[in-house]
Amino acid sequence: SNGPSEENAVYYKYSITVHENTLFGMGNPLLDISAVVDKDFLDKFGLKPNDQILAEDKHKALFEEIVKRNKVEYHAGGSTLNSVKIAQWMIQKPHKVATFFGCIGTDQFGEILKKKAEEAHVDAHYYEQNEEPTGTCAACITGDNRSLVANLAAANCYKKEKHLDLDSNWELVKKAKVYYIAGFFLTVSPESILKVAKHASDNNKIFCMNLSAPFISQFFKEPLMMIMPYVDILFGNETEAATFAKELGFETDDIAEIARKTQNLPKENAKRQRVVVFTQGKDDTVATVGEKVTMFPVLDIDQNDIVDTNGAGDAFVGGFLSALVQEDGLVECIRAGHYAANVIIRRVGCTFPEKPDFH
Repeated sequence: SNGPSEENAVYYKYSITVHENTLFGMGNPLLDISAVVDKDFLDKFGLKPNDQILAEDKHKALFEEIVKRNKVEYHAGGSTLNSVKIAQWMIQKPHKVATFFGCIGTDQFGEILKKKAEEAHVDAHYYEQNEEPTGTCAACITGDNRSLVANLAAANCYKKEKHLDLDSNWELVKKAKVYYIAGFFLTVSPESILKVAKHASDNNKIFCMNLSAPFISQFFKEPLMMIMPYVDILFGNETEAATFAKELGFETDDIAEIARKTQNLPKENAKRQRVVVFTQGKDDTVATVGEKVTMFPVLDIDQNDIVDTNGAGDAFVGGFLSALVQEDGLVECIRAGHYAANVIIRRVGCTFPEKPDFH
């Protein structure tokens, strides 16, 4: 599905053998509870149709109500976990190319998350505690919008010294070549992120991060900018990019210009120029390629085939990472990202068919 065969012959390369634990992810493991709702439901809880927020007291009733909806679905979620699962799915073999760290509760939802990670062949090592229940995320679907309300609970209890610092766990971190942590984890354990980011930078490995949501740039700007010098690849969508630019006083709403200015922010490891990749839904993906900013069109899709855009951004990153760990170039990474996102938006939640059909 990639143009004439002679063109393929030029680009064809023997795929490198990817080893176990090459890709490391750390973040908030959440059980997604998704349901189709109406505008009244959004209004009742003061939600925007397309947003990601952290749950407050006023949302307690939302979780009670959404599970009573007639068509409610439960899926393993959490932004970083979604992305490493998709990367593993794209790679297929060997299993356990992707490692994941996060915190869950000792409860039924926690057991589901363990089982789901195992089914996805991700090497998940959870910090388990019993003070807080496993985190959940309500995905309120209206048309092709999704409003996400995350109740972190256990996910918020991740402790560097109780988990990341343990020799057996840190050995897994050291095995990796590519690291990915969503910006969401900045609200939980910036010190854990910093330790991993410094390791990547000191060893000339690739550290990737995501702006994740407007609220991260707005309210967690300090930890975000503490990590930024270590970021080799930064992901985000158009809304997050605009908010980030505003918070940093870039004084432009031109997305290509925002990407360029973000690329030029201070960087620790000078051996790698920062790459900035901003997705824009159905519009072109914007990426810094060397000194210039390039637009990459996404795959065409009929509006009627879009079931649910929840997980599209996570899937893009997952596809991108799968090509990255196989040492593909940026263009190929973006193509893999577009493919994965195109598959995921045809399905409910961040779920995927048995095998990818990507060449």
